Amino acid sequence: MLVLVFISLIGLLSYSNKLIFERFLGSVTPWVIAVVISILGIAAFTLILIGKGFVVHKKKEGIAFLWVALPVLLFVSIAIFVDWQIVYPADMNILYPESLLFYPVMGFLVEILFHVLPLAVLLFLFNAIFKTTANPVLVWVAMVIVALLEPTYQIIMDPYPIWALITVWVNLFLFNMLQMLVFRKFDFVSMFALRLFYYLFWHIIWGGMRLDLLF
Repeated sequence: MLVLVFISLIGLLSYSNKLIFERFLGSVTPWVIAVVISILGIAAFTLILIGKGFVVHKKKEGIAFLWVALPVLLFVSIAIFVDWQIVYPADMNILYPESLLFYPVMGFLVEILFHVLPLAVLLFLFNAIFKTTANPVLVWVAMVIVALLEPTYQIIMDPYPIWALITVWVNLFLFNMLQMLVFRKFDFVSMFALRLFYYLFWHIIWGGMRLDLLF
């Protein structure tokens, strides 16, 4: 279901604005990305992750998840503070109303590329090397490594002060680690929901406000 929504949103956005993905995906056709990511994501779950306790969706307690989601507001606040101090480019965000469709698409893309696929690959390698992934320590090691990927990618080549890079890296690492814990305790849908919650405040709400406040 998520895959169908993902592909549909890419099609809708590409139809309404052919250049909307170019800044983030380059010259690669969005449809190619959609198909490849969908196939790899399904394969990762089907072949590796489901048997290791990572599932797409399961019933959960809403109140428990709400408490887990609250720290996201702190991560957003720190990101806004850094932006307020160093001021990122004015065009860094896709603006409303396209943002309401664009960021769920990018969020799904990020979750597959930075979380689902690396985790599947690591657990597969651990199984090949140690002949088991049932050991909780191996699962934790894999989760920590995966949580390092997005923050490290985010700050590479960024021409900002060292304090800002360190703050962004630590902030994103903690956010990614929270997501991995939610993935393990709840499911993929919950992990994805955390990212959408983060994007709602950081990219959509603050993304619009910052143009009037900082420029």
